[in-house]
Amino acid sequence: MKDNKEATLALGTQPIGKLLWQYALPGVIAMTASSLYNMVDSIFIGHGVGSMALAALGISFPLMNIGAAFGAAVGIGGSTLMSLRLGQRQYDKANNVLGNMVALNIITGLLVGIVSIIFLDEILTFFGASEQTLPHAREYMFILSAGNVVTHLYLGLNAALRSASKPRAAMIATIVTVVLNTILDPIFIWPLHMGIKGAAIATILAQVIVLSWQLWQFSRQRELLHLEWRFLKPARVIVKDIVSIGISPFAMQITGCVVAIFMNNALMKYGGDLAVGAYSIANRLGFVFFMVIIGICQGFQPIAGYNYGARNMDRVKHVLKLTVTASVIAMTVGWIIGEVFPKACVHMFSDDQNLIDIAVRGIRINMLVFPVIGYQAVITNFFQTIGKVRISIFMSLSRQLIFLLPMLLLFSAMWGLDGVWASLPASDLASFLVAVIIMQRFKLSRQEPETTQTNH
Repeated sequence: MKDNKEATLALGTQPIGKLLWQYALPGVIAMTASSLYNMVDSIFIGHGVGSMALAALGISFPLMNIGAAFGAAVGIGGSTLMSLRLGQRQYDKANNVLGNMVALNIITGLLVGIVSIIFLDEILTFFGASEQTLPHAREYMFILSAGNVVTHLYLGLNAALRSASKPRAAMIATIVTVVLNTILDPIFIWPLHMGIKGAAIATILAQVIVLSWQLWQFSRQRELLHLEWRFLKPARVIVKDIVSIGISPFAMQITGCVVAIFMNNALMKYGGDLAVGAYSIANRLGFVFFMVIIGICQGFQPIAGYNYGARNMDRVKHVLKLTVTASVIAMTVGWIIGEVFPKACVHMFSDDQNLIDIAVRGIRINMLVFPVIGYQAVITNFFQTIGKVRISIFMSLSRQLIFLLPMLLLFSAMWGLDGVWASLPASDLASFLVAVIIMQRFKLSRQEPETTQTNH
């Protein structure tokens, strides 16, 4: 426990650049591996099952987002609150938060999974599934919904590992999951002839194996953060604090789900199933670079949360500046690849020439202003990390509901399929400008931590 406590206290004393590298690098590696898994999964499905199965992945995306929304509300809310408590050196309260987070993940994971299974066909049809894509989407999402509680616990405990000053353990957990899934995917799809259902089984099985290891990590009483039976009973005040912090990523995921429904229906209207498949490919490609930002922000969160809880505002400013710089650079690399080599990227997923032509044009339009996403994402994460719930919620909603949805409806009516694609970079640019304005008006040196006064 002494080593764990020293690692946590180092968040307030070690050089910021060294800390961000130490915490962000495992997160970037883990998230890049995770996004590469999504790409590999899509590649196996595209070549092993077909173009309609790729389109089915796009149809399934909103439903996966709903599950991810509840998982993010609990996982991010709980891990952020743990970082704040550790910054205040309230270690017993941090363990209380961990127990409550596990209990909430079990409850929400089961409820979301059961409801999804009961209404699966109706949900997928509402999300834009056609007669050709519904069977594939149903097979895929039935398995993922049945294993939803596993996914929630796996992601939540990985966030807890980072808050417990174990970024390397969180990285190992993600990489092992990816490797296992990459090995199991082709086995279930080809030799076992299970198609897209096999890809879903591989995903859940890999998570089950790694979740067992995570639970073992947190069962050791000598760890600074560890699971105790007495803390597994949800406490109203802690649940309220977790939800109040987690509401921002929850809102972002849910609005993403709403927009994805409109996006899928617009793509079906102006381009058919192949356009939905092309969007699925573009999403997977962009997701690789966005996950790099998430990895950087995962390294940023415990450093900023701890120092904000300890009121070391100069250190908070420093880590924020470094995080923004790194994120913008990462998205600029993505922009170059997307604009210069889109055809090579699409060829990895499919040999269908019609699908390739639609996806290449879509990727070039979609990634037109990619670098600005880095700034907007970090600033949104920053306000979430320091407990400024209203600001982070507004910034989460601004891109999706305030800008993207109206632009999608307007641009698609004006320019058809190109208008659907163009709404994406236009909303990215608008939300970037909003983030710049909000950050210019925010005076960090005058702020007091909002969640530090709550007594549990």
